[in-house]
Amino acid sequence: MTLTTTFRPPIEMVTRPGAFWAITDEHAAFYGENGYLALPDALTPAEVRSLRDETVRICRGELGAVAGLPSVASGDSDEDIIRRTLCVHFPHKLSQLMFDFLAQPVIADALTRVIGPNVKCMQSMLFIKSAGKPGQAWRQDEGFIPTRDRSLNAAWIALDDATIENGCLWVIPGSHKHGVIWPNREHDDERFDCVVEAFDFPYTDEDAVPVEVTAGSIVFFNGYLLHRSLPNRATGGFRRALVNHYMSAESLLPWRHPGDSNVGMGSYDYRDIVMIAGRDPYTYKGVQELAFPHIRPNREGGCRWPTKEDDQDT
Repeated sequence: MTLTTTFRPPIEMVTRPGAFWAITDEHAAFYGENGYLALPDALTPAEVRSLRDETVRICRGELGAVAGLPSVASGDSDEDIIRRTLCVHFPHKLSQLMFDFLAQPVIADALTRVIGPNVKCMQSMLFIKSAGKPGQAWRQDEGFIPTRDRSLNAAWIALDDATIENGCLWVIPGSHKHGVIWPNREHDDERFDCVVEAFDFPYTDEDAVPVEVTAGSIVFFNGYLLHRSLPNRATGGFRRALVNHYMSAESLLPWRHPGDSNVGMGSYDYRDIVMIAGRDPYTYKGVQELAFPHIRPNREGGCRWPTKEDDQDT
């Protein structure tokens, strides 16, 4: 895949059947006040189908190695295969289609409004979350991916209708305004996967609202917003979502600092990035290949995260 430092214009309108999405001042104001925004019909049904089909190819191992991916038997159906995996991290490293969707027009439009004209992406995650799979405990994305300017934002692309029953997002509106990263702790709550939970924040579960959206919608949310999801309690099916993380290209990204580096944390800059709008002021640093596709542990097989050395049969 070819990475470049300039892409489509920062504000690009997109026409969809029955909808015309251009991010308005009202959208931006709602986002600023609440820390999230849901836009329906951002993807066409054909685009949703193409991303679902690509999910099957990734889980079959057809696009390349995914560390920790369950093995595939000759008689396995597509549904059998994808339901074994909760989430694949960095699918854009395998799929040209998912790479292209990093800069999907509605995403580029929205993020240049809330972040600025120069936007970079550092992570993608493909959640599959079949019936019975766990959710994620309360968390703030900036607690995992730290920016220097509090510019982290997520674009959560629904590939299925997301409902309370199948484990949609829940958010605490306005919780991003504190600008505080609340403490995290390990937990043994079987409703959630292995990632730590945020706690000791001035809210209760009753302050949360569900974000139920239809397939093809995009939910944007701030990196400081408290959010979680509950297990998929539906009797069948999936709650698939492609989730990408973005930030201001002007900010350094002190993420995944190598312990043996001679560069201090204050000047370290993670450079496995993709520019999706504007220009990269740090082009002179180049782009590195640091992340690798891997699955997310879901407690069923323990909480060990796969390493780069793990192959598909582990």
